[in-house]
Amino acid sequence: MGVPEPLAARMSMAEQHEYLRARFSRRTMIRGGAVTLGAVTGGAFVPGAVAQAAVPTRSAAPATGTVDGAHVAPFGRHLAYGDDPRTEMTVSWQVPVAVRRPFVRIGAHPWNLSRRIEAEVRTLYTPAGVGASGDHTQYYLHAALSHLRPGTTYYYGVGHQGFDPAEARLTGTLGTFTTAPGHREPFTFTAFGDEGVGYHGLANNSLLLGQNPAFHLHAGDIAYADPAGAGKTSDTGFDSRVWDQFLAQTESVAKSVPWMPAYGNHDMEAWYAPHGYGGEQARWNLPGNGPDPRNLPGVYSFVHGNTAVIALDANDVSFEIPANLGLSGGTQTRWLEARLKEYRAAKDIDFVVVFFHHCAYCTSTAHASEGGVRREWVPLFEKYTVDLVINGHNHQYERTDVLKGGEVVKKLPIGATAYPETEGVVYVTAGAAGRSLYAFSAPLSYEGHEQEVDSVASFVNTAAGKADETVTWSRVRYLDYSFLRVDVAPAARGRSATLTVSGIAETGARIDHFTVARRVR
Repeated sequence: MGVPEPLAARMSMAEQHEYLRARFSRRTMIRGGAVTLGAVTGGAFVPGAVAQAAVPTRSAAPATGTVDGAHVAPFGRHLAYGDDPRTEMTVSWQVPVAVRRPFVRIGAHPWNLSRRIEAEVRTLYTPAGVGASGDHTQYYLHAALSHLRPGTTYYYGVGHQGFDPAEARLTGTLGTFTTAPGHREPFTFTAFGDEGVGYHGLANNSLLLGQNPAFHLHAGDIAYADPAGAGKTSDTGFDSRVWDQFLAQTESVAKSVPWMPAYGNHDMEAWYAPHGYGGEQARWNLPGNGPDPRNLPGVYSFVHGNTAVIALDANDVSFEIPANLGLSGGTQTRWLEARLKEYRAAKDIDFVVVFFHHCAYCTSTAHASEGGVRREWVPLFEKYTVDLVINGHNHQYERTDVLKGGEVVKKLPIGATAYPETEGVVYVTAGAAGRSLYAFSAPLSYEGHEQEVDSVASFVNTAAGKADETVTWSRVRYLDYSFLRVDVAPAARGRSATLTVSGIAETGARIDHFTVARRVR
């Protein structure tokens, strides 16, 4: 029911949407009294008013006359920072059917949830004939909270008419979150990419929750509802229901830890305009401070304590998977440089961490390195001495030496320290969150099992195709499920603040560790 393959091969993603618009009428996008614009129309959903903590606004929630709200339990809670993590947080969740008057209750104590904020409803309809989804409607709810206190733990509950988390029988459904501090203090964050739905993703979630992270970075390829990952409507395996399973799987962590994603190639779901990101816009409510929140919704930044974090959309620069290549027309790169310049000039920011999907440097036999990233962004990482770059895409763990201009400027053995101000940048591939693992051409080398090699044969994806290369920068290679833990330690002026970066296996064993140090001005 998608665009025929011969046509799809000659069409951009936007042109495919126009083709599909003629196939599915707008009438099929209206279901059950819920106003819904699906992927094949101009937008993915019709949002209601965004509710702010200071001025609650009633959203246009869909209603149902057939299901008693008391019998509908919310699920898939997930948090995300707003533009200012000290004072803003979005609580998001899902319900299986339409409900009346959804809301969030929030307070400083579980017995005092008197503050009530109405929620926005984003309804995503996937018609029969779109992949394997069947005739499926998803109801995503979001409440954007503002005017919160920095460094404060809040209790919250999500509900709707007939299901009030303040009732004694439902207090077990409450969650908590903590806003970012208003001053420098130690904290931990975690990161991985390429999770999907399954045992290993669930196991990694359980283990990273035990790290007590302040926030979690997901480096793309989130749920794999689109298993092909090429951004084509002709790929028939797409199943929107996988997202229901994913959000249920991650709730144990995401209901209390802000879950901050970047978008990968499997997140370009070609059925949803614009540019395959309409579904993501329905499911997530991320900071809106990027260069183009409508067309690049996964590009944003935030500051937690002394650390700035930048999320990028590498689909915009990917030669390997070009469905959205050139989408921003250079806007994203210009925004990136402006943001890096701003953060480097800020006296209260020590570290800058950048994360995105496609790898700048990796020797995997699957995707290896992305030449578009090297061309567009690596020079900026070096110019502004980025402290850490985190990628996914390749389903394994790999870490480089310290690099500048594609060359090793300093070997970085396990346990060593890098100084970005005077040396270069370290790149980590942390794409072993849960999907099936890839392979290396060189021997494995990780903590307790080091095996140094002089060089590794690999390739880089270029505009002309794959180009073979022999590299000397591959320092750590581990081939099992894992994630990244980063411990941030501020310091007094004149001393060195540090990032202690650790690779953690699904078993709990440490497979790598190194330190990034920067002198505090």
